[in-house]
Amino acid sequence: MRDYLIYHVDSFTDQPFSGNPAGVVPFAEGLTEEDMRKIASEMNLSETAFLVPSQLDEADYRICYYTPTCEIDFCGHATLAAAWVLAKEFDFLKQSTLLTFETNIGLVPMEFSDVEGQLSITMTQLEPTSKEIPLNLAELAEILGIDEKDIDIRYPVKAAHTGNWHLIVPMRTMKAIDLAVPNFLRLKEYNEEHSIITTHLFTLNTPKDEFFSYTRDFAPAVGVNEDPVTGSANGALAGYFLLEEIVETNSSFMIVQGNSMNRPGVTKIKTFLQDNKMRVKLGGQAVITIKGQVTLP
Repeated sequence: MRDYLIYHVDSFTDQPFSGNPAGVVPFAEGLTEEDMRKIASEMNLSETAFLVPSQLDEADYRICYYTPTCEIDFCGHATLAAAWVLAKEFDFLKQSTLLTFETNIGLVPMEFSDVEGQLSITMTQLEPTSKEIPLNLAELAEILGIDEKDIDIRYPVKAAHTGNWHLIVPMRTMKAIDLAVPNFLRLKEYNEEHSIITTHLFTLNTPKDEFFSYTRDFAPAVGVNEDPVTGSANGALAGYFLLEEIVETNSSFMIVQGNSMNRPGVTKIKTFLQDNKMRVKLGGQAVITIKGQVTLP
């Protein structure tokens, strides 16, 4: 029998049972792809992260991500969860305040900050890109279960990327976002047709003294109908904000998500220039809610 430590971590929150839960297996050496898929299916969370030592000199760990149905290239909240487990359970901070994960999309640098005993972690995602995709707003509104009039046409519907491709859909109000009732079968087919991981609804019509944007995220193409607080999608959204000149470089703001699922969380965003390229750094806190082990034959 083979025993592996496993953790259930709520990301982008400092309160248990909120934010976005992820599974973390910190020592996954010896697990096959089939083992990891089965463990992720058993956890039944949007993503479970598996860590093994990296063979690259510039990385500390190799990390891979599985939904209950498939492997994906990158996941923001599971990356934060994995770094949190290393810091809280295995004293990684005694080694360094910097951590680098090797992922399918490349190296993802992480930074630890501990102020008066309050740990927070940020990650730097890939350079933002976006692209037009062929779409019909009436059809998209029907698939998303929204009124076409609630799409905020001041901003374009585009695919955006800082690690995964996400369909970014601007909405007029928070209420309109909360009222969305997608046809998940059709949305799955729509996202697969356009090679999109998730569909991400956002609005800028928010109490600006509290947070900058409000979002919901739907990912039936990878086996997750709705994800509470999404690091990858909110990173792509922040990149979209940069590319559409909605925000400037050297901006700091917060994105709130998860309210519609009773799992509220906050993604903290910073935009900056690195080697004359626009970049997005995002992060927050997390809470370990379950510790255990999984036993395999």
